[in-house]
Amino acid sequence: MICAPGNAGIARDVRVLEVGAEDVERLVLAAAGEQVDLVLVGPEAPLVAGLADALDEAGIRCFGPSAAAAALEGSKAFCKEVMAAAGVPTASYTVVEDPRAGMEAITAYPVVLKADGLAAGKGVIIAQDEDQAREALDALLVERRFGTERVVVEEHLLGVELSLLALCDGRTALPLASAQDYKRIFEGDRGPNTGGMGSYSPVGAIDAPRAVELAQAIHQPVLYELDRRGIPFHGVLYAGLMMTGDGPRVLEFNVRFGDPETQAILPRLRTDLLTLTEVATRPGGLADTELEWSPEAAVTVVLASRGYPGSSSSGDVIGGLDRIPEGVYVTHAGTATDDHGRLITAGGRVLSVTALGADVAAAREAAYAAADMIEFDGKQLRRDIALRAA
Repeated sequence: MICAPGNAGIARDVRVLEVGAEDVERLVLAAAGEQVDLVLVGPEAPLVAGLADALDEAGIRCFGPSAAAAALEGSKAFCKEVMAAAGVPTASYTVVEDPRAGMEAITAYPVVLKADGLAAGKGVIIAQDEDQAREALDALLVERRFGTERVVVEEHLLGVELSLLALCDGRTALPLASAQDYKRIFEGDRGPNTGGMGSYSPVGAIDAPRAVELAQAIHQPVLYELDRRGIPFHGVLYAGLMMTGDGPRVLEFNVRFGDPETQAILPRLRTDLLTLTEVATRPGGLADTELEWSPEAAVTVVLASRGYPGSSSSGDVIGGLDRIPEGVYVTHAGTATDDHGRLITAGGRVLSVTALGADVAAAREAAYAAADMIEFDGKQLRRDIALRAA
């Protein structure tokens, strides 16, 4: 098994290639040269850049959507248009290309402003008033903060957020267990958005039958619509939902295993994941598949570096991993090794700590106990992950 580009954590388990995640040409050459049977794509950027298409042309199977299908995440405007065509419930919206049109499109505050392209989970701004809206529109459309030329001005929805990921084979959406993540950097959902500061699974009211119902109403119509357009979706379709008083509404779609939800979901999955991903590359391969889950709950706590999400400190030595008890999962993100072989920080989100327990309260206690054993200068973590669910 090989990985590119990898980090200090996965390098202990597999062979790491020094190839950038968005270097499509070199990734395909590496996969062909290594005679790889199946490629699993983690990040969204290479999918949007066409990695799955290039692998397919080279005769290499890929668990991940084509560039045309990955536009569900690559373009918020395209995603909205597909949802409208598929009849999937979402917030009302307008797509604008200049700040003046953006201000004219706002009918109430707070309002949600979304950069049209990829923004690593940071391109969504909730403006509470006119001044914040003007500032955000200028940043997005004048300063081109995320390189976007369009902004989706969207109704602000109220309710409980929910993440529901589904494995897709182009025709069938097989839902995974429900999860809930925490996007803001500070406790109480304060501060700017991040890529995610923690999660837990399952969400109490969303049992397996309810997850199937939601997938039939949310994921399946999108699969049908994309297939109708000749762009079948193979991979993970992640729906970020708002459970409102009027029913579920889609906030966004991602086209890959989103973190930190995945870290809380997969440790509970008893069905072999590799087999599932291989089957999903075949049209209709998941049609008769049933998943088996652990009855335990899982809680994930993310440890971030100083300055995140605005900036991030790197090169800080990480200690305490040797103290983590058996059965607790520590997943590496922004890590590397220095010239002395020491584990150091190398990004905004550094590590995630996941623990299982008989219920959410027990999993939460174990996750935070382990997270507190890990040390590095400037460590940030939220203390309220899964608190309301415990």
